[in-house]
Amino acid sequence: MNVSALMGKQVAELQRTLSMNLLKSQMSTQAAHVTVMLQDMKEANAAPHPSKGISIDLKG
Repeated sequence: MNVSALMGKQVAELQRTLSMNLLKSQMSTQAAHVTVMLQDMKEANAAPHPSKGISIDLKG
């Protein structure tokens, strides 16, 4: 096997490894952001429903 082919194979393997590590890192970051967003939604004061309990629409 020639040196160039061996180095090319190693570079391709390194690129795959790097891509996987970047993907895992990105997924972790997104999961952390989603967690923060969900916590923020729980803490936010929800606006009251505009017509809840005021009127009932009945059709017969």
